[in-house]
Amino acid sequence: MTPKEAIELLEQRMNETIIGQEHIVERFIMGLLADGNILVEGLPGLAKTKTVKTMADIIESKFSRIQFTPDLTTSDILGVEKVYEENGKPVFRFEPGPIFGNIILADEINRAPAKVQAAMLEAMEERQVTVGGKTYKLPKLFIVMATQNPLEHEGTYVLPEAQKDRFLMHVKISYVDMESEFQIIKKAHEARNKDQSPQSGETKIPQEMIFAARDEIEKITMSDSVEKYIVELVFATRYPLRYSKQLEMMIEVGVSPRASLALDKCSRVLAWMRGKESVTPKEVQDIVHDVFRHRMIQTEHSRNNDYTHDAIIDIVLKQVPAPEQY
Repeated sequence: MTPKEAIELLEQRMNETIIGQEHIVERFIMGLLADGNILVEGLPGLAKTKTVKTMADIIESKFSRIQFTPDLTTSDILGVEKVYEENGKPVFRFEPGPIFGNIILADEINRAPAKVQAAMLEAMEERQVTVGGKTYKLPKLFIVMATQNPLEHEGTYVLPEAQKDRFLMHVKISYVDMESEFQIIKKAHEARNKDQSPQSGETKIPQEMIFAARDEIEKITMSDSVEKYIVELVFATRYPLRYSKQLEMMIEVGVSPRASLALDKCSRVLAWMRGKESVTPKEVQDIVHDVFRHRMIQTEHSRNNDYTHDAIIDIVLKQVPAPEQY
């Protein structure tokens, strides 16, 4: 099995279980291949948790679920040093927490207090944690998929901009269509009397296939014109008046340099998943909303006029011309 076939099999198995959410399945796999963390936002019951769990079931991996609450402490996540007695002497041993997994579901991450957010930031950015003055490396395959509910704000903490910037993408999940809803009901009824778990009787995809796919993605080429297109999209959010007065009234703070790197990486991943050898402006345009929406800060004017981040990004795309040769 080639890496491309392995990823196609992963996507197929996930879509068989997660009905009507092909977009979110694709984005989760992109995060896995791009080696980046994902922030997922959607109403309750839209299969956010199930999608993450299904991916972990199909891949040879250790899955950890962390339910964030206001009383959570850093040791609940990172682990703790415990004292044991050996030969009559006290010995400290580190007991790893749930963060030491491969695929981490950070459920309702915006309910965690500041100290926990800081600990998560180190894990997500540095791929390591510090406990008792000692540093411990996290696994090579490590991805945090964090969820948050857009409606409930009581008992929540606004994610710091620095932490949001550590997420490769901010993916929004919406309701499925009527046909998919019908299939969900039908599948749930059929599953009551038999095991419908995705790993049942199936060979799990080894981690080596993920790493091999990442190596192939690094070989995807991108022309100078497309790279400059990415940079122009980024600069349109930082210096909006250069492009239009309308953008100047909508954007208070533009996206960071991490957005440039994320858009480059995600575009290459999407091109590879589509079987292309090089990136076109189409890949950039198809992924830019997920890369920009959590990194850009709106003005009070745009919020008062009910402009969404996505609507502003649409205007950016109209103002920045794509390379003509494509």
